[in-house]
Amino acid sequence: MNLLLETAAPVAAGPHFPLAFTLVYVVGFIAAVTIGSIAWYNSKRPAGWESKDRPDFVPKVDKES
Repeated sequence: MNLLLETAAPVAAGPHFPLAFTLVYVVGFIAAVTIGSIAWYNSKRPAGWESKDRPDFVPKVDKES
């Protein structure tokens, strides 16, 4: 029984969840929100938003057709 506990102890002492996975999730979420916001501002405006101005930080994307 002691052998089993001794072999499991180093695994339990290590990091529970790698930092790299957390960073990928955080950076991916920020990228998704940013790209989604740009796409939303460049799409047709919802009802009631037609007269609103485009924010300065959102780039103008021209359609190709």
